[in-house]
Amino acid sequence: MAFDRLPARRAGIDTYQQPVAYLRADSAVCLAEGFEAQAQIELIVRGRHVLAILHHVRSDWLRRDEIALSEAAWALLGAAEGEDVQVRHPPQLASLAYLRGKVHGTRFDDTALHALMADVSQGRVSDIHLASFVTVCAGGGLDLAETVALTRAMVDVGERIDWGVAPVMDKHCIGGLPGNRTTLLVVPIVAACGAVMPKTSSRAITSAAGTADAMETLAPIGLDVAAMRRVVEREGGCIVGGSAAHISPADDMLIHVERPLNLDSEGLLVASILSKKVGAGAQRVLIDLPVGPQTKVRTASAAEALSRSLVAVGAEFGLQVCAVLSDGFQPVGRGIGPALEAFDVMAVLERRPDAPTDLRDRALVLAGLLLEMAGKAAPGAGLVLARSVLDDGRALAKFIAICEAQGGMRVPPRAAHTQVLCAPVAGRATAIDTRLAARAAKLAGAPRDPSAGAVMHVRVGERIVAGQPLFTLHAGSVGALQYALGFLRAQPPVVHLAVEP
Repeated sequence: MAFDRLPARRAGIDTYQQPVAYLRADSAVCLAEGFEAQAQIELIVRGRHVLAILHHVRSDWLRRDEIALSEAAWALLGAAEGEDVQVRHPPQLASLAYLRGKVHGTRFDDTALHALMADVSQGRVSDIHLASFVTVCAGGGLDLAETVALTRAMVDVGERIDWGVAPVMDKHCIGGLPGNRTTLLVVPIVAACGAVMPKTSSRAITSAAGTADAMETLAPIGLDVAAMRRVVEREGGCIVGGSAAHISPADDMLIHVERPLNLDSEGLLVASILSKKVGAGAQRVLIDLPVGPQTKVRTASAAEALSRSLVAVGAEFGLQVCAVLSDGFQPVGRGIGPALEAFDVMAVLERRPDAPTDLRDRALVLAGLLLEMAGKAAPGAGLVLARSVLDDGRALAKFIAICEAQGGMRVPPRAAHTQVLCAPVAGRATAIDTRLAARAAKLAGAPRDPSAGAVMHVRVGERIVAGQPLFTLHAGSVGALQYALGFLRAQPPVVHLAVEP
């Protein structure tokens, strides 16, 4: 056996999203290649390449002639126990010269971005360089032409689906507003009316839950293109994660570093959204832009500028894009976190008396607009049609059918630990800090723990009595619950109360 090819061993160590490899410090490959601890190395199995951080082992749990892989590295490589893994220094990437050029003021062009996204999608770009790319694109770092070029490059390095029908509908919310899980309601309503709506969704980037996270508590989402096609042919719609379908895979790699950086960029946001829509075969897209003091878009003028960018870039790819501004001043529904938001969705679909009316109303407005865009309702008549489909049970039946077609419907998990936070004084709720609410839900464990998060009990404008529950934290462990509570004690209140005479 060549010294640089070692049998794989699954270490069973969770390093979250960072691939890590473990080698004996006295192994032949470390000695020959000069691999130091914390060095970046390239792992290759059957043509699949993964960059990993090297950890040295100085005990006998690992043999000198084998390599152990963390859970992240194991999943990305798709290795089998004992399968040979080639280990080498990462190649020097010519595409990084374009990144350095951008840092020094040179605009990206099609050639630069295609080269970069090709390397990104193949996992050849290190996290530190990905972080540099995200940072240099932030704060207006991409103009319109660069955004178009980035979108095109992200589409070109992934799968592109042709459904063979028209029109193919899609919907997206730019995020930043806790609990705004309207997609899980919109898709079954639109599909129940005979329109085609294959929805690919992302996991949370900076929030406590994304559409994919919430949907995964109700049904499998890791469908490849062939499986997506079967579901859509059978039910007219689906709600799946985009990663397994390899639609805009470069975007998934960028999201991997955007999440810990907690950075949002208009150019990256537009390219991320539209590359997924183009790759998924969408033709008419409705985009929800929540506007509020703590959302991604904080003013109506900023939302209108983003809307113009989305429409302009979409037109370059033949997409009919319609953007709508919505209220982003307080969380939508009650739940913040994957399972808690899924419970809200099911309450609306099942027409339960305690279902959150704001989530229902927002979803109906969006579904109505999509039905008009699809030609299933006359202009101005979409809302009435959407409401009738929800109220007579067709939306629920369609959602259950979609879940079953995707692999089977399931019940979202419940957190083992909860803590109610109550009003210290009486007053009127004048504002809800959506960022603090989402941050507390994340510190409680969401979205990695799908059962974790928070449940809001009050709305802006309500009169509150002293001791009344304001919200409840949900966590899978006592430690996570205490961590979130400790954070909240050091912050301004999530619910602002104005004491009334």
